[in-house]
Order: sequence, then structure tokens, then C-alpha cells
Amino acid sequence: MTDTPSTTTPGKPTTGAAPRTTSEDLAVNFAEIEAAATRLQGIARLTPVHQSRQLDTACNAQVMLKCENFQNTGSFKFRGAYNSLLLLKEAGHAGVVAFSSGNHAQAVALAGSMLGLATTIVMPNNAPKVKAAATRGYGASIVEYNPSTTQREKLAAEIAESSGLPVVPAYDYPHVIAGQGTAAKELFEEVGELDVLLVCCGGGGLLSGSCLSAAALSPDCRVIGVEPALGDDGARSFRSGRIETVHNPATIADGARTPYLGDLTFPIIQRYASDIVTVSDAALIETLRFLWERLKLIVEPTGALALAALLSGTEMGHLEIAPGARVGVTISGGNVDVSSAATLFGNA
Repeated sequence: MTDTPSTTTPGKPTTGAAPRTTSEDLAVNFAEIEAAATRLQGIARLTPVHQSRQLDTACNAQVMLKCENFQNTGSFKFRGAYNSLLLLKEAGHAGVVAFSSGNHAQAVALAGSMLGLATTIVMPNNAPKVKAAATRGYGASIVEYNPSTTQREKLAAEIAESSGLPVVPAYDYPHVIAGQGTAAKELFEEVGELDVLLVCCGGGGLLSGSCLSAAALSPDCRVIGVEPALGDDGARSFRSGRIETVHNPATIADGARTPYLGDLTFPIIQRYASDIVTVSDAALIETLRFLWERLKLIVEPTGALALAALLSGTEMGHLEIAPGARVGVTISGGNVDVSSAATLFGNA
């Protein structure tokens, strides 16, 4: 598979490898994840951990799937959105602006509805229809844009300035990172320490939060991010030590089409992650087939990234799992456009 050429992000470091950060330099710590867990108690779902002898045999490991496809709005994004919006409401804000291709959009929309906050979502005009419809259904106002000609961050900032509302980014925001970290916190508290934790990676919100929880609750666990091969900005950034960019990657993992890791998420990942690896879209399709047909779990392409690395191997990076290892895998979302999924399986 041919990788999309990457570039360094304007305004980001462009030469040399950045030094590893210390925990004191980071924007979020585990205490903030614990505080987020308290705010989410009774609001976010305590999602199940799924195990399968068939999966264990296929991977020659003890595999535990943290099923965030059963979370409110169908993805882990609800955790960070609700945590952030609750704190903004307590600070006196009447609404928020966000930008997202789908899962963060839905999460912000539902959290806003629950908390009585107005929500405006900047959303690409090619976003999955099922996600756009759900976002509207939760009461958000959607502002569509053409991702080929418009920068979503700039458009969101313009709307925020004119409306006087704060922007809640999808991943590069302390309260979002803290909220996302509660998923791994729950996993460790339920199953105990792990040898490896595999986490999908787009902008790095879930991965950075998971790293912080692992460092606190399972310090010997290797945390490994997984990206689509066509959107490998995070994997390249991890190796080069500077934030690199891939614009609008043509991957089926729409939730991982983020152009680069965040200024807040990248240092956490640098400090605590063991690696970021990539998987092909073909591997994603086969993993979706396994999840749907064998495990009876409805998972979207992005949500299957972490398991695809375990089942199918990697394109960038080498994933070495000892026989019988205890492996956690985050299934990040299940918001599937059924007609599109059927087409993918038909072409596999």
C-alpha cells in the first residue's frame, strides 16, 4: 500500500528529535482522570469487557476487548465530551462549538442536550450519513464544510468568535483527554494489570489518556497506538520526534483522518507509549468481518484498528506479543453506516 506523503505541521518543530518530556511537563495527569471518572459516574456507561476463546486461540494470547461501541453515542468520545461540557457549564457557558467528522460531534451534541447547552458542530460534507443524522437527532446545529477547501479549525474559531462560545476540540483539550482516559482506567480496574494495551489513534486523545491510566494502574504494560497506514502521521511523529501531518487520508477509518497529533496529546504519547503502528485498510476489513461474523460485535472501521494490529499484523512497526500474554484492546466505536460496510465486505 502506498503511504500518503507527510509534511510537518506549520508552526510545529521541523528539525531534530524533540526530547522526551517529564510527567511535570504534561497538560493532564492521572488525578484529572480520576476526577473525570467521578463526574461520569452514573452518566457514562461502564462498558463491558468481552473475551472469546476463539479470539484467544487466533492471537495466542489472553485478549480482553474494552467495548466502547456500547458507550453512549456509540463511542468513547462521550466520556471526554461530557466531562468537558460539564466543566464549561459550571464555568457559566451557555453553549459550545466543536468540529468533528462524526463521533465527537455526536458526543458533544448528546452531552449538550443532557446539560442544557447549545451545540454547534462544524462537520465535513462527506461525513458518514449515520453520524450526521445522529448528531442532528441529539439537537445540534451542523455547519457543513468542504474538507478539500476549508480548514475546520479556522471555521470553528470564526463561529466561536462571532457567537462568544468556547471551542471543544475533539482531542487536544485537557478535559477531553482526562475523560477519554477513564475507559482504560475502567479496564485495568476490572481485569487487573496487562502486558500490552492496544489503542486506536487519530488525534491521540484516547491514546494519551490510556497512557496515563496505564502508567498509574499497570506500569509495566506496553501501550501501543494503532493508526491506518494511509493516515500514519502519528506513527511518523513518534519516530521522528516532531509532529508530522497527513491531510485528508483516503482511509476507511474515518475517525482517524485527523491530520496530526495534538500539542497536548503528543508529549503524553512520547512520554508513555511504547510505539505507534499502522494497519492496512484491507486488514481493517478482515477484522471487521471477524468482529461481525465471529464475535457478533458491530464495530466501525476506526473502532477495529487496535484489534486489526493483533489479528493481521502491522505495516509500520513490529508488534511482538509473547505467547499467553494478557492483552487489552480498545474497541473504540460502533457507529456503522451499514450500506457502506456491506460494500466494503463485498469488495474484500
